[in-house]
Amino acid sequence: MLPFLQSHPLIPLFLTLGLGFLLGKVRFGSFSLGSVAATLIVGVIIGQLDIVIPDMVKTVFFLFFLFSVGYGVGPQFFRAFKGNGVKIVAFAAVAALVSAGVVVGAAEILGYSKGVAAGLFAGSQNASASLGLMTDTLKEMPMEDSVKDHILKLIPACYAATYVLGTVFTAWFLSSMAPKMIGGLKKVQADVAAMEQKLEGSDTPLGPGMIPARRPVVYRAYEITDTFFDTPRSPEEIREHYKSMNVRVVFVRARINDVITDPSPDVRLSKGDHIVLGGRSQEISALPSPPGPEVADQELLNFGAERTPVTISSKNVDGITLGQLRSQEYMDRIAIASLKRNGLSLPVKNNTELSGGDVITLVGWPCDVAAAANKIGYADRDTNVTDMVFVGLGIALGCIVGALSIKINGIPMALGVSVGALFSGLVLGWLRSKRPSFGHIPSSALWIMNNLGVNMFISVLGLSAGSALMAGLHEAGIAIVGIGLLLTLISIVINVFIAHKIFRFSTPEVLGCVAGSRCSVASIGAIQNALGSDVPNLSFTITYAVANITLVFSSLIVLFLIN
Repeated sequence: MLPFLQSHPLIPLFLTLGLGFLLGKVRFGSFSLGSVAATLIVGVIIGQLDIVIPDMVKTVFFLFFLFSVGYGVGPQFFRAFKGNGVKIVAFAAVAALVSAGVVVGAAEILGYSKGVAAGLFAGSQNASASLGLMTDTLKEMPMEDSVKDHILKLIPACYAATYVLGTVFTAWFLSSMAPKMIGGLKKVQADVAAMEQKLEGSDTPLGPGMIPARRPVVYRAYEITDTFFDTPRSPEEIREHYKSMNVRVVFVRARINDVITDPSPDVRLSKGDHIVLGGRSQEISALPSPPGPEVADQELLNFGAERTPVTISSKNVDGITLGQLRSQEYMDRIAIASLKRNGLSLPVKNNTELSGGDVITLVGWPCDVAAAANKIGYADRDTNVTDMVFVGLGIALGCIVGALSIKINGIPMALGVSVGALFSGLVLGWLRSKRPSFGHIPSSALWIMNNLGVNMFISVLGLSAGSALMAGLHEAGIAIVGIGLLLTLISIVINVFIAHKIFRFSTPEVLGCVAGSRCSVASIGAIQNALGSDVPNLSFTITYAVANITLVFSSLIVLFLIN
């Protein structure tokens, strides 16, 4: 059996991938390992069979992963350097220096070699993306080939020994213990509630294929009996009437003298007519001074409402609040179902600030939605077509940029193809947010590029590190597992303190920023579950975008300071 698997390495490769995703779904109470940590565990175990996978396989999938990460966070990355985002950029940079400093300090004290320190940094600081840059940089450094090969084997072995516990511990600590450091869970929850109240109204996101029991946007038919309609009213007067009560409704259509009529400026409604109003469910269900009793007018309610995601790219919308967008004339008959940034749901509230690249879901009549989409940006209607010209040439461009090198003190220095792909994704993702008529990658395709890319990379890494793991642990000592966990704890505690006491972030922002500074998607999920809110996503998305650069490049500090 062993010779069969060794001669057909694709079998253990895909076996690792499948079992990794399976193990990642297993829940222990409210906790699960996640696909990356689980795939690494499976890969290291199967890797004991001495499976050899060509490095090219690992590199190709890693480039897909990095490009998709850059593409997803590009709009937020460049946006972060404006206004209040500069403060978060500064924190992400400081947090990356703390992560590198903690590892360098430990390596000097414990006498760890360059390879052990590099792997310890990538694993304990959740910096998987730094593996590509460190590997590319090491290959260009002037040293004997035997020494270089030894270091390159040590890095994935030490990474594998520390990554899983570091990732699990980060998610647990930030959702359970970190709130106690900044006032306690009840205080953080109270601060979240205050922020939600300040922002006004929110939705709970649902997974693909699920239908919400309470729809975010609803339509109701009423028979007009209210005294407000003693005088015939126009659509504008109806809208202003409810606006004065701080309620936003959309007048959709009406039945006047038994004739169904679409709204127009010359329409007048009075007692006895039927009217359809639409809006967010929490407002419609508690509508103050309704037009009259609800009626089951099936014919009147039988109309097609379009639900369309729109990517924000207009300069007139970028930077304004959701409330300001709702006040625009073209939004009069449009309801907003959800708002997402980097795939994470944001509070659908009037004071939530919109940013280029955000995806806002509009609901309304097709002609109204189309008109609003043209004003806001670009309608991302359901499609399964990926712009592969954009993807292929984008990654190729990144590889070209990454392969270019300059000599510093006689040492050739280059970004490396991995960082080049990341930068290419950042720039092209940002350009896509500005000119969304090209470079479309459906969310499902982006998910595949991201998750398949990183997990296939981790599969190969685990299989390769498996055979070298024992040798790595022999050199570094089994204690490296505990050391990695300790360094994870130290860097998190320091960064929580810095975010809270020095940068003076609010408590929800502290948790979101620290999770983002470690590029820990698992942590933000745990934080959301603990707080029952998506408010921390507001700070996480910006920090995560910037940390994909700062955390990666801070790995060079470890490489150059450790002998």
